[in-house]
Amino acid sequence: MSRIGIRPIKIEEGVVIDITPRRVVAKKDQNQMELSVPDGIKVSQDGDSLFVVRENDSKDLRSKHGLIARLLKNIITGVNGGFTRELEFKGTGYRASVNGNELILNMGYSHEINVNIPDGISAVVKKNSIILTGQDKEKLGGLASLIRDVRPPEVYKGKGIKYKEELIKRKAGKKASS
Repeated sequence: MSRIGIRPIKIEEGVVIDITPRRVVAKKDQNQMELSVPDGIKVSQDGDSLFVVRENDSKDLRSKHGLIARLLKNIITGVNGGFTRELEFKGTGYRASVNGNELILNMGYSHEINVNIPDGISAVVKKNSIILTGQDKEKLGGLASLIRDVRPPEVYKGKGIKYKEELIKRKAGKKASS
């Protein structure tokens, strides 16, 4: 049995859930997100909780059970308050700025790199950090990963772009080994 799938999903205050056999829609104010539910998985609501149940123990349904439960929790959190991802950059001359729906990165290359910001995600640059906010956790994580891949952190001086909570294992240089 899926440990995540059997847990009830708490519906936060103010979020309205509309359940049909093939999809679940979460709404709050003007925010709305929906999730398609695969065959064999049923979502039911009891009071202020959602329950995800699978029809049988086939390998396919077992693999989707916990996933659907976690995705439901993510859309409820997304319409209620959204998600935030913060990246930090470090290096001489490294700069970032937002121009409309583009993030412009100067990361030590001979050219600047333009990253398109998808709809539903906002980016703010403060000093040496890029703060991304949005409702859709999947889009947000994908954009953060794309930005980090522009200049991943290196292990000798720590230069590059990293997630705020990420720890970089630093290596000693040639001097330390002799």
